[in-house]
Amino acid sequence: MRFDIITIFPEFFAGPLDYGIVRRAREAGLIEACVHDLREFAHDRHRTVDDRPFGGGEGMVMKPEPLFEAVESLVGARDAGGAAAAGGSAAIVLLSAAGKMFRQETARRLVGLSRVVLICGRYEGVDERVAEHLATDEISIGDFVLSGGELPAAMILDAVTRLIPGALGNEDSIVNESFSEGAERSERARHAVPLRAQNDSFGVNETRAENRGILDYPHYTRPPSFRGWDVPEVLLGGNHEEIRKWRRRCALEKTWRNRPELLDGAGLGAEDRRVLDEIVRGARPIAK
Repeated sequence: MRFDIITIFPEFFAGPLDYGIVRRAREAGLIEACVHDLREFAHDRHRTVDDRPFGGGEGMVMKPEPLFEAVESLVGARDAGGAAAAGGSAAIVLLSAAGKMFRQETARRLVGLSRVVLICGRYEGVDERVAEHLATDEISIGDFVLSGGELPAAMILDAVTRLIPGALGNEDSIVNESFSEGAERSERARHAVPLRAQNDSFGVNETRAENRGILDYPHYTRPPSFRGWDVPEVLLGGNHEEIRKWRRRCALEKTWRNRPELLDGAGLGAEDRRVLDEIVRGARPIAK
C-alpha cells in the first residue's frame, strides 16, 4: 500500500515515518510512504501556494493550481477526483476541519485501497475547487482546529497502517481493541436499547451535540476561473451583505452534508433554520 503526503512542510514527517509500527511496516515493504513538497509545483519566482480570499476576510487560501498539479503528477489526471472514487483503488484525501469525521470504519475502508494521497491544508483553508473536483474525501479528525493538516495526515497513516496484515506483531491485537469490528459487535449486543436520539425537521437523527457551532464556509482564491470552474459571482461583486448571507448559507449546507449532528446543538436562529429547511428540502440549491 502506498501513501503520498502533499505538504509545504515535508521535514515534519521525518519523525512520524521513522518510529514504531509505521517504520517497521516500511522496512517490511508493507507500505510505501512518500512526502512531496507542494512548493515544487508552484512555478513563479516565489513558489507561491496561497493568495487572498475572494469576498474578503482574514488569512490566506491555498491555490488550486499547485494542488491539482501535485496530485495529477502522482495518480494521473484521469485518476484524480471522481475517477479515483469510481475506480475504487485510490483515495485523494483533503484534510480539513470542515470534513467528515475520521473514524475507525474510515481506516478500515482506506486499508482496502492500494493508494491514499493525503493533502495537508494550511492557512485559512483550501480553495473549494480542490474539495469539489479533486479530492475523493474531505476528512476531519475532530471538533477542533489545527494549524495545518500534517498532524492529521500522520494520524491517519498510522491508523490505517496498523490494520494491514503483518504490520502488528500479533494479529489478534486489532480484533477486540477499541473501535474494532469485534468490539463494535460486542457493544451492539450488550446495548440492545439505543441511545436517545433527537429528531427534527432537518432530518437529523443523532445524539444531541451541545454548543459545537457549525463548519466553516467555502473559501476561494485566484484564479477566478480554473479549468472552467468559476468562483461564485457573489464573491466578486463586492456586496458585503450578500457575501455574508452566501457564506452563512454555504456553511449551513456543508455542516448538514458533512456533520449533521452538529446542527442540533448549534443554537440556530429563526433565519438560519429557515435557510437550512430550504437546503434540506431542495427548494433553492446553493448557486456555485
